[in-house]
Amino acid sequence: MTAVDLGFPRVPSTRGASGAPTKPRPDTPELIDTFGRVATDLRVSLTDRCNLRCTYCMPAEGLDWMPGEQVLTDDELLRLLRVAVERLGVTDIRLTGGEPLLRPGLEDLVARIAALEPRPRLSMTTNGIGLAKRAAALAASGLDRINVSLDSVDPETFVRITRRDRLSHVLDGLAAARDAGLSPVKINAVLMRGLNEHEAVPLLRFSLAEGYHLRFIEQMPLDAQHGWNRGDMITAEEILGMLRAEFELSPFPTARGGAPAERWLVDGGPGDVGVIASVTRPFCSACERTRLTADGQVRSCLFSNDETDLRALVRAGARDEEVADAWRRTMWGKLAGHEINEAGFAQPIRPMSAIGG
Repeated sequence: MTAVDLGFPRVPSTRGASGAPTKPRPDTPELIDTFGRVATDLRVSLTDRCNLRCTYCMPAEGLDWMPGEQVLTDDELLRLLRVAVERLGVTDIRLTGGEPLLRPGLEDLVARIAALEPRPRLSMTTNGIGLAKRAAALAASGLDRINVSLDSVDPETFVRITRRDRLSHVLDGLAAARDAGLSPVKINAVLMRGLNEHEAVPLLRFSLAEGYHLRFIEQMPLDAQHGWNRGDMITAEEILGMLRAEFELSPFPTARGGAPAERWLVDGGPGDVGVIASVTRPFCSACERTRLTADGQVRSCLFSNDETDLRALVRAGARDEEVADAWRRTMWGKLAGHEINEAGFAQPIRPMSAIGG
């Protein structure tokens, strides 16, 4: 969605030498930026903790987790989400981590979010461990749908990637989510050269057989080790080439809009597959997302190194409109794109597990 879609005039991108906007923000409540984009999709990290140790995310020994007092309490988080929904026009909320299933009292938190007015569409991205026992309760609490990260359906490869022997738990969680009606159940998969690129076709066959919606994601420079290498990344073109060797792919009939995935019908449908080509085919110009970390920092972009501390405002007694204005200012300063393909790109200091997916 853009400002033009909402009836506002297009705002020219006018920035000074520092990159900061030089024009004042228009007097509108939505999270508009200087390029006319309006953020309506909020990604919320509930914790930076995770029970896997995926090689492309963190070292084997894990990370130093946030101290508990730094993490937003349920009440603080709900207040920020209420501001987002009531004052800023957020319509979609996705719960992420780390691993969101590790957040204590998650089902109650989901129910409280689902009770916001107007009710946001509510989804979650998880590694699926523990989901089998909780999918039904999460659905009953108000969760609408779910994404499960799964990079391999081969037990040995799964262990090499995640450093944990938990594939059966993830598969059980997927089935439980489907049975609980958390549909469409989506699978997010990252392919890495020399590790699991041979699983592109098996992952798609598995997803089609089970009724899941598979999305391949290009590996992004968000690892805690800062060891991302473009040469190790399997590109969108490579992924599509692997799939086309076994399947007929045709363009998906509906417009992509602000969705991150380009989609294709598989063998004429109804099954489909998507590719999120964040590196080689950036979709920044249609981005509708804003992000809130577990410790209450607003980020205008996944790759931003600038944050706005809403937790400090909340704990200092700021009024809702003061919080909303700080959020609006952050999004007004959003850059045109993530600049991964630019010479001066700097990887975010925080890893993916701390930012939220």
